[in-house]
Amino acid sequence: MSKILVLNGPNLNLLGTREPAVYGHTTLDDVRTLCEGAGQRLGLALDFRQSNHEGVLIDWIHEAIDEGAGILINPAGLSFRSIPLLDALKMFPGPIVEFHISNIHKREPIYHRSLMSPVVTTVIAGLGAGGYPVAIDAMRRLLIAA
Repeated sequence: MSKILVLNGPNLNLLGTREPAVYGHTTLDDVRTLCEGAGQRLGLALDFRQSNHEGVLIDWIHEAIDEGAGILINPAGLSFRSIPLLDALKMFPGPIVEFHISNIHKREPIYHRSLMSPVVTTVIAGLGAGGYPVAIDAMRRLLIAA
Protein backbone atom coordinates (compact mmCIF):
# COMPACT_ATOMS: atom_id res chain seq x y z
CA MET A 1 0.00 0.00 0.00
CA SER A 2 1.22 3.52 -0.76
CA LYS A 3 1.85 6.05 1.95
CA ILE A 4 -0.72 8.06 3.82
CA LEU A 5 0.26 11.71 3.76
CA VAL A 6 -0.37 13.40 7.12
CA LEU A 7 -0.30 17.16 6.52
CA ASN A 8 -0.33 19.83 9.19
CA GLY A 9 -0.87 23.47 8.30
CA PRO A 10 0.22 26.83 9.63
CA ASN A 11 1.04 27.38 13.30
CA LEU A 12 0.71 23.72 14.22
CA ASN A 13 4.47 23.67 14.77
CA LEU A 14 3.67 25.65 17.95
CA LEU A 15 1.31 23.06 19.42
CA GLY A 16 1.88 22.70 23.12
CA THR A 17 2.46 26.41 23.65
CA ARG A 18 -0.08 28.00 21.29
CA GLU A 19 -3.44 28.60 22.97
CA PRO A 20 -3.24 25.57 25.26
CA ALA A 21 -6.82 26.19 26.43
CA VAL A 22 -7.93 25.43 22.85
CA TYR A 23 -5.27 23.01 21.59
CA GLY A 24 -3.90 21.44 24.77
CA HIS A 25 -0.30 20.88 25.75
CA THR A 26 0.53 18.14 23.24
CA THR A 27 3.37 19.18 20.93
CA LEU A 28 3.65 18.45 17.22
CA ASP A 29 6.43 15.96 18.03
CA ASP A 30 3.99 14.22 20.40
CA VAL A 31 1.42 14.16 17.58
CA ARG A 32 4.01 12.64 15.23
CA THR A 33 4.70 9.91 17.81
CA LEU A 34 0.96 9.21 18.19
CA CYS A 35 0.59 8.98 14.42
CA GLU A 36 3.61 6.73 13.95
CA GLY A 37 2.32 4.40 16.66
CA ALA A 38 -1.12 4.24 15.06
CA GLY A 39 0.41 3.66 11.64
CA GLN A 40 2.52 0.78 12.94
CA ARG A 41 -0.43 -0.83 14.75
CA LEU A 42 -2.60 -0.56 11.65
CA GLY A 43 0.06 -1.54 9.13
CA LEU A 44 0.06 1.85 7.37
CA ALA A 45 3.08 3.75 6.07
CA LEU A 46 2.77 7.41 7.02
CA ASP A 47 4.54 10.49 5.74
CA PHE A 48 4.11 13.17 8.45
CA ARG A 49 4.73 16.79 7.44
CA GLN A 50 4.04 20.35 8.63
CA SER A 51 4.40 23.68 6.88
CA ASN A 52 3.44 27.27 7.58
CA HIS A 53 3.36 27.92 3.83
CA GLU A 54 0.30 27.34 1.68
CA GLY A 55 2.30 26.67 -1.49
CA VAL A 56 4.39 23.97 0.19
CA LEU A 57 1.23 22.16 1.33
CA ILE A 58 -0.15 22.39 -2.20
CA ASP A 59 3.08 20.99 -3.66
CA TRP A 60 2.88 18.05 -1.25
CA ILE A 61 -0.72 17.35 -2.29
CA HIS A 62 0.36 17.43 -5.94
CA GLU A 63 3.06 14.83 -5.16
CA ALA A 64 0.46 12.65 -3.46
CA ILE A 65 -1.77 12.62 -6.55
CA ASP A 66 0.58 10.06 -8.11
CA GLU A 67 2.21 8.56 -5.02
CA GLY A 68 -0.25 8.61 -2.11
CA ALA A 69 -3.01 6.28 -1.02
CA GLY A 70 -4.75 8.88 1.14
CA ILE A 71 -4.37 12.27 2.76
CA LEU A 72 -5.06 13.18 6.36
CA ILE A 73 -4.94 16.96 6.57
CA ASN A 74 -5.22 19.46 9.38
CA PRO A 75 -5.31 22.62 7.25
CA ALA A 76 -5.43 24.83 10.36
CA GLY A 77 -6.24 28.46 9.49
CA LEU A 78 -6.10 27.71 5.77
CA SER A 79 -9.33 25.73 6.22
CA PHE A 80 -11.32 28.93 6.16
CA ARG A 81 -9.58 30.97 3.45
CA SER A 82 -7.56 28.91 0.98
CA ILE A 83 -9.12 28.35 -2.43
CA PRO A 84 -5.77 27.10 -3.82
CA LEU A 85 -5.57 24.41 -1.11
CA LEU A 86 -9.18 23.45 -1.84
CA ASP A 87 -8.40 23.16 -5.56
CA ALA A 88 -5.38 20.94 -4.86
CA LEU A 89 -7.43 18.62 -2.66
CA LYS A 90 -10.10 18.36 -5.38
CA MET A 91 -7.47 16.83 -7.68
CA PHE A 92 -6.51 14.04 -5.27
CA PRO A 93 -8.22 10.77 -6.31
CA GLY A 94 -8.06 8.92 -2.98
CA PRO A 95 -9.73 9.37 0.38
CA ILE A 96 -9.10 12.57 2.33
CA VAL A 97 -9.71 12.98 6.06
CA GLU A 98 -9.93 16.59 7.23
CA PHE A 99 -8.91 16.84 10.88
CA HIS A 100 -9.25 19.61 13.44
CA ILE A 101 -7.94 19.41 17.00
CA SER A 102 -10.67 21.70 18.32
CA ASN A 103 -14.38 21.55 17.60
CA ILE A 104 -14.46 24.32 15.02
CA HIS A 105 -18.24 24.61 15.40
CA LYS A 106 -17.94 25.61 19.06
CA ARG A 107 -15.48 28.38 18.32
CA GLU A 108 -15.87 31.89 16.95
CA PRO A 109 -18.07 32.13 13.82
CA ILE A 110 -15.07 32.66 11.52
CA TYR A 111 -14.06 29.04 12.24
CA HIS A 112 -17.45 27.43 11.56
CA ARG A 113 -17.14 26.89 7.81
CA SER A 114 -14.20 25.01 6.38
CA LEU A 115 -13.82 25.44 2.64
CA MET A 116 -12.20 21.98 2.51
CA SER A 117 -15.12 20.03 3.99
CA PRO A 118 -17.24 19.78 0.81
CA VAL A 119 -14.44 18.01 -1.10
CA VAL A 120 -13.01 15.68 1.56
CA THR A 121 -14.23 12.19 2.34
CA THR A 122 -14.85 12.83 6.03
CA VAL A 123 -14.21 15.40 8.77
CA ILE A 124 -13.07 14.70 12.32
CA ALA A 125 -13.07 17.59 14.79
CA GLY A 126 -12.93 18.20 18.50
CA LEU A 127 -11.08 15.11 19.73
CA GLY A 128 -7.92 17.00 20.64
CA ALA A 129 -4.48 15.99 19.44
CA GLY A 130 -5.22 12.45 20.60
CA GLY A 131 -7.76 12.26 17.79
CA TYR A 132 -5.04 11.89 15.16
CA PRO A 133 -4.89 8.09 15.70
CA VAL A 134 -8.69 8.00 15.31
CA ALA A 135 -8.30 9.81 12.00
CA ILE A 136 -5.62 7.34 10.90
CA ASP A 137 -7.92 4.44 11.74
CA ALA A 138 -10.70 6.14 9.77
CA MET A 139 -8.30 6.41 6.82
CA ARG A 140 -7.51 2.68 7.09
CA ARG A 141 -11.22 1.90 6.99
CA LEU A 142 -11.75 4.17 3.97
CA LEU A 143 -8.91 2.48 2.10
CA ILE A 144 -10.29 -0.98 2.85
CA ALA A 145 -13.73 0.07 1.63
CA ALA A 146 -12.35 1.52 -1.62
